[in-house]
This record gives sequence, structure tokens and C-alpha cells, in this order.
Amino acid sequence: MVTAEQFMSAHKANLEILIGLQGKAFEGIEKLVALNVATAKSAGAEAADAVRAVLSVKDAQELFALQTSMMQPNAEKATAYARQAYDIALATNADLVKVVEATAADAKAQFMAAVDTAVKNAPAGSENVISLVKSAMAGATNAYDGFQKAAKQAAGVAEANMQAMSTQALRVAQLPTAKAKRAA
Repeated sequence: MVTAEQFMSAHKANLEILIGLQGKAFEGIEKLVALNVATAKSAGAEAADAVRAVLSVKDAQELFALQTSMMQPNAEKATAYARQAYDIALATNADLVKVVEATAADAKAQFMAAVDTAVKNAPAGSENVISLVKSAMAGATNAYDGFQKAAKQAAGVAEANMQAMSTQALRVAQLPTAKAKRAA
């Protein structure tokens, strides 16, 4: 039987976990906001420089050369931004997953301890019910483990896709620069 003290203790522990999760989530948001502010600041300064450069162009060929010279660095910066945002999201997710996994392991241990206590104090003839509870817990644990494995595989696929997308974006950005060099 759960006492009022145990009940309050569990709720306090859960509250602390939620506060910790909230803190981790806000840390990730703060990092994304900082990245966006730095990116916007940099983009504004670069846009001003680009406008100045365009206004100083004297002919169409010089304009084309200027445009071509700006393409690859912009693609590289966009790819770097996407990578940084992805890394922030990945790190934040990893922090949250650690807390959830630790909490789930603790909850499972507490539940199994409660089941073991119930088994010791169970009246004769309740073996089938206890067996059913243990079987249900094993099934839930297997399902949770399967979900975790699938989530980790999905994260791996997302990482591989991010790498492939970054590489492809840089290749595409280099095409106009290579063509311009050949034309020159």
C-alpha cells in the first residue's frame, strides 16, 4: 500500500523531472535563438556589402562574375546554418532522451519492486494474476525497447540524410562557379 508520504515524494520527484526537462528544452531554444540572431546579423551585413558591390558594377559581365562569386559562399553558409540548427536539435533531443530513459528505468524498477512486494504478500491462488502482471510488464518493456531502437535508427537515418543533403547542396552550388571559370 502506498502511503501519503510516498505519494507526495513521487509527485515531488516527477515535478523535478518536469522542471529539468523544461530547462533542457529552453536551453535548446536559447541556442537556436542565438544562432538565428547571429545568422540574421551576418546576413544583414552581407546583404549591405552585396548591394554596395552590385552598385559598383560597370557592365553585365562583371555583374555575372559577382553573382557567380557569391553563390557558393551563400550555399556553404546556408548548409552550415542548417547543420548547426540540426546539431542543436540533436543535442537537445539527446539530453531529453537521457532524462526520459533514466526516469523510465527508475519507474520500471519501482514498479517491479512493488510487484515483488505484492507477490510476497499475495494470498494463495493469486499466482495467475501475478503472472499476468509480470507478463504485461515484460510486454510493455519489450515494446518500449523496440520503440527506442526504432527512434535511434530513425535518428541515424536522419543524420545520414543531413550529411547527404549538405554534400549535394555544396556540389550544386559549385556548378555555376565551375562553369564561370571554364567560360573565363
